[in-house]
Amino acid sequence: MRAPFQSIYSHGFVRAAVCIPAVRVADPVFNLEHTLRLAREASDAHAAVALFPELGLSAYTCEDLFQQDALLDAVRDALARVVQESVGMTPVLLVGAPLRLGGHIFNCAFVIYRGRVLGVVPKSYLPNYREFYERRWFARAAEAPFTEVQVCGQLVPFGSDLLFEAQNVEGFALHVEICEDVWTPIPPSSWAALAGATVLANLSASNITVGKAEYRRDLCAGQSGRCVAAYLYSAAGPGESTTDLAWDGHALIYENNELLAESHRFVPEPHMIVADVDLERLAQDRSRLTFFHDNVADHRARIEGIRRIPFEFRVPEGEIPLIRDVARFPYVPDDPAERDARCYEAYNIQVHGLMKRLSSTGIEKIVIGVSGGLDSTHALIVAARTMDALGLPRANILAYTMPGFATSEGTRSNAWKLMRALGVTAQEIDIRPSSLQMLRDIGHPYGAGQPVYDVTFENVQAGERTSHLFRLANFHDGLVLGTGDLSELALGWATYGVGDQMSHYNVNGSVPKTLIQYLISWVIHSGQFGDEAGAVLQSILDTEISPELVPADAGDDTSQPAQSTQEKIGPYELQDFTLYYVTRFGFRPSKVAYLAWNAWSDRARGRWSDLLPAEKRNQYELATIKRWMEVFLWRFFKTSQFKRSAMPNGPKVGSGGSLSPRGDWRAPSDSEATVWLEELRKNVP
Repeated sequence: MRAPFQSIYSHGFVRAAVCIPAVRVADPVFNLEHTLRLAREASDAHAAVALFPELGLSAYTCEDLFQQDALLDAVRDALARVVQESVGMTPVLLVGAPLRLGGHIFNCAFVIYRGRVLGVVPKSYLPNYREFYERRWFARAAEAPFTEVQVCGQLVPFGSDLLFEAQNVEGFALHVEICEDVWTPIPPSSWAALAGATVLANLSASNITVGKAEYRRDLCAGQSGRCVAAYLYSAAGPGESTTDLAWDGHALIYENNELLAESHRFVPEPHMIVADVDLERLAQDRSRLTFFHDNVADHRARIEGIRRIPFEFRVPEGEIPLIRDVARFPYVPDDPAERDARCYEAYNIQVHGLMKRLSSTGIEKIVIGVSGGLDSTHALIVAARTMDALGLPRANILAYTMPGFATSEGTRSNAWKLMRALGVTAQEIDIRPSSLQMLRDIGHPYGAGQPVYDVTFENVQAGERTSHLFRLANFHDGLVLGTGDLSELALGWATYGVGDQMSHYNVNGSVPKTLIQYLISWVIHSGQFGDEAGAVLQSILDTEISPELVPADAGDDTSQPAQSTQEKIGPYELQDFTLYYVTRFGFRPSKVAYLAWNAWSDRARGRWSDLLPAEKRNQYELATIKRWMEVFLWRFFKTSQFKRSAMPNGPKVGSGGSLSPRGDWRAPSDSEATVWLEELRKNVP
């Protein structure tokens, strides 16, 4: 039975738990009870996997006590109890214990699920330097002369080459390694990831010394990133011997280099962290990374030797809410310091892209249309900073405001104020006479005085503006700078050819509307152009987004735009959210809707940017999200690709990608949107 829409297990997630139980040295009964207590908590939390520390049933710091029969027998009994108690639990349990086999003692991870031992994984690399002395007690995995062992009355696979695959949950493939294994040049989990493992788990003890915690983070982050996988890490905590060492109980969960959860350290009580791992995101990233598949091919013999252990995972029933931060603005970090760094990079990528284009062509003048809207404003300030960087006067920017039939006084005034504040060569060309002549020439009703405001009426104005700019560039030996952004290209919100879709070079082509808003805010707050320009920029940010192509009705306020773009094609903050997950990860619409619902359904949940005023902190119900996603899917997949196939040059700015046919997005112009629309309608309530 399929899990409900409100469950993470309907959308490619699995919940991971990392547990730090209390232990007593050489007291398996005590350790068993505290292990089971956290295992039950992980089960109550609907986790799919629960990770415990290295040698957790005995404690790591037993030293020569590992060679005592009484201790090993007591650990064996505790392990049998874990297997017995696991029958009614949700997660796969990963428990550490010593195991005596064939005259050897191995430091092992036991993979236990619902009364079965799925496999036993011995430690591959034993540290024997500085404070570590493991070879005194344990044998390496490579020294084992067998591949199966009897454990708790079951004959089970034994080795570091085991991959545990849930047959009924696509992408849920688990690999286990132990502590030192990940500190080596080629950890066992690297081979497993190439073989398909998506969840990598490390049972660790790892005493703490000054600075070691940060190194652990780097190790786990790096391994999760290199392997394009989740990485779970559990270090020993309260109760281990402090004869010569100390322990901080460090728990970590990473996903492809991104920290999902981290425990507090030096906590005296047992504790657990949980996070929801996105298996589909990992699969999507792997499918795009050609180096990953090349690595598989190069090491095929080693990878084919990995043993696959199938099991049937019993998916938890009912609604299971997502435990994961989903950013409302995926193109814009919420953290102020990270956001400022991102804005600095994006801004300078645009500037340096334009610098190269001007220097390579030998052109020293820029021609740009300035409407008083967001996109042309941002392109203009990029142009201004480019001229500064090239040592050219800003007067070389030939900026034109070109009022049409619907231009409001507010936007026209802001355009003039901004051009003057930046010190560019500012001029105005009224396009109404030439537009009216065009409408008359083609026999449009408006040319005869009838108030018909159709798409032709709008596009004639857009075309006249662009035609003027190209001819002005010819006349002044300049380069037409495009202003249209990534969001408009995705939605096809641009006039094709002789219109705002075309330019000589477009610095905004891979910058979404939401990021442009924050870039302008960053320019204001960082004082890039002074107080006068900053005040105009803020006024532009506060103005309704509009194409300003259809005039207001008689008697209406003409000081502000009469049209609202977002009333026609949806809120840009929602459409940018959909754009990111559709193009960056290829997620199905129902999953994108689920993520959007988690991000946007409650304005009181989650973090907001300090640059976004309270009155602009919106929330959307699922029906609204679904409605606007239908608009996005139709426009993106069905009607707009031909405009993107002919888009001008411009720099790729963010990891969210570009829609350039020469870059991140290559698609046919005559595809259908049916499968996306049907999936949305079928699977989103």
